[in-house]
Amino acid sequence: MTTHRGAGFVGATVAFVLAFGWNMAVAKPAKKPVDWVALNPAFAGATFVNDAQTCQTCHESDTKLYGDTTHAKAFHLSPPAGAGECESCHGPRSKHIENPTRELVLGGAAKAQSAVCLQCHEGGTRMGFKVGMHSTSDVSCTSCHTVMQQKSPRALLKAANATSTCVTCHAQVKVEGNKMSHHPVREGRMDCASCHNVHGSTPSLLVKNTLNETCYTCHAEKRGPFVWEHAPARESCANCHTAHGSNQKNLLTAKDPFLCLSCHSYGGHINLPRYNRVSNPYGAGCSNCHVSVHGSNHASGAKLTR
Repeated sequence: MTTHRGAGFVGATVAFVLAFGWNMAVAKPAKKPVDWVALNPAFAGATFVNDAQTCQTCHESDTKLYGDTTHAKAFHLSPPAGAGECESCHGPRSKHIENPTRELVLGGAAKAQSAVCLQCHEGGTRMGFKVGMHSTSDVSCTSCHTVMQQKSPRALLKAANATSTCVTCHAQVKVEGNKMSHHPVREGRMDCASCHNVHGSTPSLLVKNTLNETCYTCHAEKRGPFVWEHAPARESCANCHTAHGSNQKNLLTAKDPFLCLSCHSYGGHINLPRYNRVSNPYGAGCSNCHVSVHGSNHASGAKLTR
């Protein structure tokens, strides 16, 4: 039996939404404030001054650079409640004003520094940061971001762009990206964040749950499903390809025929000597004939030749 709701019901619903807003349906509990004493016991007894002008009397050069940042512009439009602009990130400063030492600096504790940032930046793609590879390796938010100075057009990165920031630590990836075959990172058509979610929780910090799903975001034609599947391709793209750079074409881990022979090593093949398929001197070797190496939907594609 179907129930038909009339205009009166719709009108009442609209009136309710206008009166109380959508937030009642998605109401969230109040966010727990940062426990500054837990981050640094020296904060015990300190209170919020909530006066940025007081901070500027000593930190004028820092605040001048800070004035051009994304944070400064956002806080100017919507000042943080209670803690004030400076103390939202630096904690209660009353004791620091009385005795301006470095005792209240969070120092090199990566998780403590990140906890300050996560009081605002904990949702979305950063949801898994606390258990991600960067966090568990003692990499903090300030390892990649510079809050007090605008050094990049977006994201307050420590370098001009995402790739330049990443390679400050991942130098080996930069070297691999200079090889003959590479993704168009150095050409500026993509960057590290095209494949990696640096705030994520997968072992390789990928933007998707698996390597293959990440590759399929661009290479959708390799996804399938295929009538005739190539098992290694279905298992992992990394069985044949290396993502950051290779001196073989198409980012292959080895020259075409040698790569195929790492699995297909049994003897006998048309036009090739028994147990010696690598002697094939023509072009791409095996893929001269087996052109659909990722899979085939052709009725005669059982050997991936169509």
